[in-house]
Amino acid sequence: MTIQTPVIANDRTYPAPKVTAIAICLDGCEPEYLEKAIADGLMPTLKHMRETGTDRLAHSVIPSFTNPNNLSIATGRPPIVHGICGNFLFDPDTGEEVMMNDVRFLRAPTIFKQFYDAGAKVAIVTAKDKLRALLGAGLKFDEDRARCFSAEKSDSSTVEIHGVDAASTWLGMAQPNVYSAELSEFVFAAGVKLLRDWKPDVMYLTTTDFVQHKYAPDDPQAKSFYEMFDKYLTELDAMGAAIVVTADHGMKPKHDANGEPAVIYVQDLLDGWLGEAAARVILPITDPYVVHHGALGGFATAYLPEGADRADIIARLAARPEILEVMGLEEAVKRFELPADRIGDIVMISTENMTIGTSAHRHDLAALKEPLRSHGGLTEQVVPFIVNRVMDLPEKPELRNFDAFFYATTAAAL
Repeated sequence: MTIQTPVIANDRTYPAPKVTAIAICLDGCEPEYLEKAIADGLMPTLKHMRETGTDRLAHSVIPSFTNPNNLSIATGRPPIVHGICGNFLFDPDTGEEVMMNDVRFLRAPTIFKQFYDAGAKVAIVTAKDKLRALLGAGLKFDEDRARCFSAEKSDSSTVEIHGVDAASTWLGMAQPNVYSAELSEFVFAAGVKLLRDWKPDVMYLTTTDFVQHKYAPDDPQAKSFYEMFDKYLTELDAMGAAIVVTADHGMKPKHDANGEPAVIYVQDLLDGWLGEAAARVILPITDPYVVHHGALGGFATAYLPEGADRADIIARLAARPEILEVMGLEEAVKRFELPADRIGDIVMISTENMTIGTSAHRHDLAALKEPLRSHGGLTEQVVPFIVNRVMDLPEKPELRNFDAFFYATTAAAL
């Protein structure tokens, strides 16, 4: 390996790995998916890892969405440190709702940057391109010590920006459709090739939850996905890497008995209580890929007009059976370690099989071909945390998914 001394990132010390340290984020991996696939004999390698290594459950950060959790894994810290508290936010200074996928929103260096600055070789492969710039922030690609590309834009990657020209050609696999299981398979295949041919010191592989949004753990399509993953995991494990398998969030069914989306439209409620458009509800799950979730998730925040009785609004929402918890800004910041300037006056979390929407007319649900499955709340916070080495790890809630690289590098240093 190319570094000999520990690396400090955001006040955490990461050992210098003797073998490649890999963290794999299985997007949307409700622990039940692994249980079902293992029970059917489809994941022999992961089963072996659980039996001979370390098998735990951990907590994701809240909101249990993709961007906050991936950046927590990438920085080893919660959103109050790195600043990414959703896929989407409202900027009260400009009055604009914007995607939180620009590097300007990142408030802390990634573990990857700190390892790179220490002289390490770093590899990052993500399914969707929305995460690539954030995960690759601070990396330079002029010394062949950094590779950071997405499956989604693998045809157009360049050495100057991603560390590899036309990653799809380099891998020998066509650029997949963004709404496909193949998008994640590309990530796994790229990880195997990088480990075999390039031997990075640290590597992050992060997938898409397209399959998990569409299929329940017992569905054949879901089991096929995890069977596919296990085959690549077998190759990674056989090459001697220290591997942590975790997830950014779980996934729960969010539909009624007829298969229709289960939604409470909070903007409509607030319009009735405070006047039309007086308050503004923000859904941080919103991203460019809403086909499989319709921008409906289990977490929302709302900005209230000046003079509004916040306690009354909280009480009214708390009385709704669809809402699990509702709290003011101050409590949400303290409890979930969120940046106070990027969430609204109140925070809402729905019950296990319910989602939060804005107004009924603002959600295009025509693209949902299967009963809605989604995430974002407390009921999707529990995620797997599996290491292919024997280690003394805590359980949830002390163990967090963003501890992945601490334990991956620790295992790699043994």
